[in-house]
Amino acid sequence: SQRSHLVTHRRLHTGECLFPCQECGKSFNGSSDLIKHRRTHTGEKPYECPDCGKRFSGGSNLIAHQRLHSGERPYTCTDCGKAFPISSKLITHQQTRSVVSNLVWHWRVHTGEKPFRCGECGRRYSQWAHLTTHQWVHSGEQPYVCGDCGKGFNVNSSLAKHRWVHTGEKPYHCPECGKNFSQSSNVIMHQRLHHGHGVH
Repeated sequence: SQRSHLVTHRRLHTGECLFPCQECGKSFNGSSDLIKHRRTHTGEKPYECPDCGKRFSGGSNLIAHQRLHSGERPYTCTDCGKAFPISSKLITHQQTRSVVSNLVWHWRVHTGEKPFRCGECGRRYSQWAHLTTHQWVHSGEQPYVCGDCGKGFNVNSSLAKHRWVHTGEKPYHCPECGKNFSQSSNVIMHQRLHHGHGVH
């Protein structure tokens, strides 16, 4: 029931473990966790793969195994695009990458290396995430939507700047007269019209 799930979930926070294993003394916060654990002692593997007959002690292990047959890889690294059949492999991959990725990305600032190329226009990027964001320009996808007016944007920073229209915030100002603007492009236009900048 929903209540029993809530009780079990609360034990994750309190550290309370009411279900001890009689074999090794290890305790668990839910009876289902204890049942799964006991299979490590009994060797019971009730879940069988219909494709190859291999057996598993847990249902989640069977699901992960079946992805080897289907080729399904639902867990994708947002940094490099590499996909994995189970979430734990993605987590391990990301932890490994996080140690070296900052150094690699920093190194690319100096070398100018941009290994990720857009198939549509050929533009190159140093990070996979930046290429993904750029590709929304070609696809027309606008995943960032203003909650006030419904206008969509393909870059989160563009949505943040757009929100200033609704909040009245004007973070850009003209250094000559002090007038404030919500967009930097409006400052440039203002300077050209009123202060003669860029007019020949």
